Amino acid sequence: MAKLPPDLLETLFNLLKQLSELVDEATTTEYLLFERFGETDETIGSLEELKGVALDAASRYRQLCTLRLRIAESQPNLSKDMLKLLESTIVKNQLKIPAMERSIEEIKVEWSL
Repeated sequence: MAKLPPDLLETLFNLLKQLSELVDEATTTEYLLFERFGETDETIGSLEELKGVALDAASRYRQLCTLRLRIAESQPNLSKDMLKLLESTIVKNQLKIPAMERSIEEIKVEWSL
């Protein structure tokens, strides 16, 4: 198995945790919004945005897991291209996660959830 530096591995696992929590938070918020206000012309945009955040976070989670598995299967060493792909994927997620968190929080505030 190709070995990753411990700090990179920790960053990867932290991102996976954050993405998993985003899926949970977005779907929980979507459920609460639907339960309290139903699906109306006023709520549909927020419900769709929450569904989009959950789907995006889940997709990013799967992408990171697949990449991690491919790295684990690499023999005997990790290629520079694979490492570069992992690092760029990590950076993209680190930049996107705060925006997804803000989207959920804005909807919570807007609907007093």
